[in-house]
Amino acid sequence: MLIDENALEERLRHLPPRRRRELAYIVNLLLENFQPAKLPQANEALRRGRILKIILFGSYARGKQVMDRKSGYNSDYDLLIVVNNKEAAEPENWYHVEGVLLHEELVLKRIRVPVEIIVHSYHDVNAQLKIGRPFFIDILYDGIPLYAEPGYPLADAGAMTEKQQHEEAQKYFKKWYKDSLANLEIAQICLTKAHNEADDTFLRKAAFEAHQATERIYHCLLLTLMLYSPKLHNLRKLRSMANFHAPELISVWPQDKRVYKRCFELLRRAYVEARYSPHYKITALQLQWLFTRIKDLQQRVKKICEANL
Repeated sequence: MLIDENALEERLRHLPPRRRRELAYIVNLLLENFQPAKLPQANEALRRGRILKIILFGSYARGKQVMDRKSGYNSDYDLLIVVNNKEAAEPENWYHVEGVLLHEELVLKRIRVPVEIIVHSYHDVNAQLKIGRPFFIDILYDGIPLYAEPGYPLADAGAMTEKQQHEEAQKYFKKWYKDSLANLEIAQICLTKAHNEADDTFLRKAAFEAHQATERIYHCLLLTLMLYSPKLHNLRKLRSMANFHAPELISVWPQDKRVYKRCFELLRRAYVEARYSPHYKITALQLQWLFTRIKDLQQRVKKICEANL
């Protein structure tokens, strides 16, 4: 099912024509390429999966997107995809679609702005709205529907008390900040063992633990500020969300040199490859640089969260 670019014209009037066309193209890609019945892991429920809504949120929805050539930071398209059941919302069922989007961006160059998607079931989104989860309420009020099947209205927003929000945020901060510190400490121990025993196994273990430290500090920030963080391990996506809500984190990961980008890419890939691929390589020097950036990230997140609490 394809959409008409003209149908989005009014809702996206605050964006340049090129961005309106690009978003229409992306929506069509999503609708064309999410075919759960063709997935090898498809059970009966997943085969019935389909997209009900595609909602633009974040900086492009608000007209506050950033294109900063000096720092290398550019805003992404943030899209909430609402599907009809929980099976269709599982992250592994979207790997093919994400691969298509990356190919369009990096190889074919038909997408100029990176696309970050989060996927939730219709039931889950409405449940989050009813209890007053701030992240979903912001999307309800500020998000721009790019596609919607008729007959699936979003629920009215509920409200959490300030006390409830504060207690939940404190709980999240205490758990995730402590977990991040622990992961980085383990990573440092592994790096020492790699040096003492000249064993690359410990370098890979250090990289994985560094990834976990980074992932968890981003979850810490998002959960503390918004009481929500997506079920993701992809550091690029988590970094993008965190930078939107706390722009002072942008400079943690320098983008002005290839060597810096390479180190972050090694960290991003470590979640899978450092554990399972014999071809994954990372040096002690790269890990030491990553550790300094993760420590800086932890300190900044702590300051932001404590101010919020």
